[in-house]
Amino acid sequence: MTAPAPHGTAEPQVPVKTRWMARDSYHQALAAHQAARPDRHVDAAIAEAIESRTRALRELSWHAFPDPDPSDQPSAIEATRAQRRRQVAAIEAAALRRARAERAQRAGRETAAAQPPVVQRTA
Repeated sequence: MTAPAPHGTAEPQVPVKTRWMARDSYHQALAAHQAARPDRHVDAAIAEAIESRTRALRELSWHAFPDPDPSDQPSAIEATRAQRRRQVAAIEAAALRRARAERAQRAGRETAAAQPPVVQRTA
């Protein structure tokens, strides 16, 4: 990973230094610091207050935004999409019927043209 040079400068790009690229002594000092750090002490009353507030907020959220009932009608956008799909299918079917009718009409003309004309004899 290299640092991009600012526009307009011709400085060479150098690797970005991260803590994973640091010397072993840094990693040893970091591990010693993390080991010596005291555990977090959470007051039981504060933890209970946080849990109580979380439950109350979830309850309010559930009342404000209840889960949708699966037996409800589809949403307006879904109903519109379904109606559009039905319209497209009807237009497609009408176009196919028209194309078949035109093809049959052309085939009828071609077969009539391919047959020899009927000659009537008089005499």
